[in-house]
Amino acid sequence: MQRVCFLLKVRQDRIAEYRARHAAVWPEMREALSATGWHNYSLFLRDDGLLVGYLETEDFEAAKAGMEVTDVNARWQAEMAPFFEALDGSRPDEAMKPLTEVFHLA
Repeated sequence: MQRVCFLLKVRQDRIAEYRARHAAVWPEMREALSATGWHNYSLFLRDDGLLVGYLETEDFEAAKAGMEVTDVNARWQAEMAPFFEALDGSRPDEAMKPLTEVFHLA
């Protein structure tokens, strides 16, 4: 199982709304994530907007590719894009660059 961690930055003026949106993630989005191999997926948000994402998957590239072909992901990414800083025209899911794991205690 591959562990994946990534960072994004939520705009300061959108933090409250970002939290609210994620308190009610669409059921079809949750189902699509599970069906495409996103397991133990968590998002952590610091008060300054630093977002830390963590998930476990058999193959991160395959999990992203699976989501890429879903209609619900296209709609979700379009709605979430304005919440983030420095996407440079990318969708949030395209901007998720995994961090290198340097230590793990099992």
